[in-house]
Amino acid sequence: MSTSKPLYRYADGRVWNSLAIAYSVGGYLIGLGLLLTPFWLAKLGGLLLLAHAMIIGAYLIHEFAHGTIFSKPAHNALAGEVFSWMTGGCYADFQDLRRKHMRHHVDRADVITFDSKVFINSLPSWVRKLILALEWAYIPAVELIMHFYVVLLPFISKSEKHRARRGKVLTVLLIRAALFAVLGWLSFSALVLYCVAWLIMVTVLRFADAYQHTYDAFAVLEEDGKIPADKLRDRAYEQLNTFSNVVSLRWPSLNLLLLNFAYHNAHHEKPVAPWYRLPKLHEELYGDAYRQVVPMSELLSSFHRHRVRRVLSDDYGVFVDGPKRAENFYGAVGVSFLTAV
Repeated sequence: MSTSKPLYRYADGRVWNSLAIAYSVGGYLIGLGLLLTPFWLAKLGGLLLLAHAMIIGAYLIHEFAHGTIFSKPAHNALAGEVFSWMTGGCYADFQDLRRKHMRHHVDRADVITFDSKVFINSLPSWVRKLILALEWAYIPAVELIMHFYVVLLPFISKSEKHRARRGKVLTVLLIRAALFAVLGWLSFSALVLYCVAWLIMVTVLRFADAYQHTYDAFAVLEEDGKIPADKLRDRAYEQLNTFSNVVSLRWPSLNLLLLNFAYHNAHHEKPVAPWYRLPKLHEELYGDAYRQVVPMSELLSSFHRHRVRRVLSDDYGVFVDGPKRAENFYGAVGVSFLTAV
């Protein structure tokens, strides 16, 4: 006689996962409600709560992609679609987001179908300068371009798979446009602050993503395109080109602000380990003396100084040993798991 699977994949994840999901959904709704109040102090609190709720929602999507939350793949996929609406990744199918991210793990490379650097270099000089000016002003222009590309792809691609998504993308556009119109009608300031909250989410995600790998990047035209077999990309290569950019060494609990995503070496060593187990797994495998552990405090200066350079750089810079080891570590751009390109 068959027994049904439990809701959560891991028994020790019932409380942790329930709390994370409740915080993200509840924070999103409460934050949105605070944006609609006439009090600017409440609006500011709503802005920060909404932005962080979306950040946690984005990292939950990453967990759903790895199947670490629910027992059934269908439940992870459904939850992934729901949270994609919250984070603005809903123009692509969750399964496409998942497949792109899994290639990152399997190939041990940054595999993309849209090369933002080639695209930007092909633009007229004034457009390119505008993009760089936006990046200088901390507006994530590259990520915005990639999100717009996901929306446009079904209408410019010759692939039947992409063209088949035209109806879905149009439906999503209409629904989201109507919702934003209602929000703007209720409070124009709330609409503006909602967009600011989303940009904060994107900026936090891109800061975390920028310094977690020094993988080779490959632009392949098709999703199943092969990458060059020009070097041995084994587990040793994976660890040497992966970094744990922890929020804090002194107060490890602060890493919960990013759902422990910063314990990236541990995540790559055991991708099916759920987010709440990563601190212990990291300690067991590496400890804080591990060379690949780089606190975010060491990366803030590099993120600031190289914010324009990384947009068009052919590499991610260099990470060296020493007191200023991240000084010339430019970081990656356009590698978000929220875009399926």
